[in-house]
Amino acid sequence: MNVPQEGRRLAVRNNGGRHMKPIRSSRRAVALAALAAVGTLTMTACNDDASSSDTATTPPAAPTAAATSPSGGAITPAAPTSAPAGGAASGSAAAPAPAGSTPAPGTTVKVGDAVTIPFSSGSTKGTIALAVTSIEKGDPADLTSLNLGDKAKGLVPYYIHYKITNAGSTDLSFTSVTHMKGLLADGTEAQDLMIIGSFPKCKGDSLPKGFTNGQSAESCSVAMSPEASKVAGAEYWGDPYTLGKGVNWK
Repeated sequence: MNVPQEGRRLAVRNNGGRHMKPIRSSRRAVALAALAAVGTLTMTACNDDASSSDTATTPPAAPTAAATSPSGGAITPAAPTSAPAGGAASGSAAAPAPAGSTPAPGTTVKVGDAVTIPFSSGSTKGTIALAVTSIEKGDPADLTSLNLGDKAKGLVPYYIHYKITNAGSTDLSFTSVTHMKGLLADGTEAQDLMIIGSFPKCKGDSLPKGFTNGQSAESCSVAMSPEASKVAGAEYWGDPYTLGKGVNWK
């Protein structure tokens, strides 16, 4: 499985509800280490509860090609960066977004606050109100079923919970709001964990059928922190933003 690398990423995504071809998968965990083109290491992991009958609902194609089947996942250790993520230099704070406007890249708001932003998923375009509602520290034992082995050694999972509300006129049924990254206490990017299949501790399902104006749903993304640090914030870097220049919650 090829997993695109984008900066400091350890990818975690749940892909329930995405448009994918039905595949057959064994009931075993697979761990594959490979050297990616950008010099980062990728590991693939499968959930034990994935079955050969796994099929996905038929939504529009997801905006990222990182996940390719509903029965596996990938972990990508973060690559070094020269400055903290979030679009601001170390020690400086980004200005809050003016009310009623699209937040500028690097904007920082408080956990619990919602921002209204453009959203696109494949050919579907709309507007959402997005808020990180909590960042929950997990237990390394939570990852046992993923059979990650030494790749997760010394890392602690954190669960970034966020709420999505359709703030526009487009039906966003079956689209996925991903591109949510954890930020460590020093402002640098946490590693992500990409999970293909079921992970009850942090469900990241696609938006449900009938997701029209005013409808809300919750999702979750997993960020991995070294034991000596913690995930203290989160960044959304989906279009129209880019990695390191998104909207931040702290």
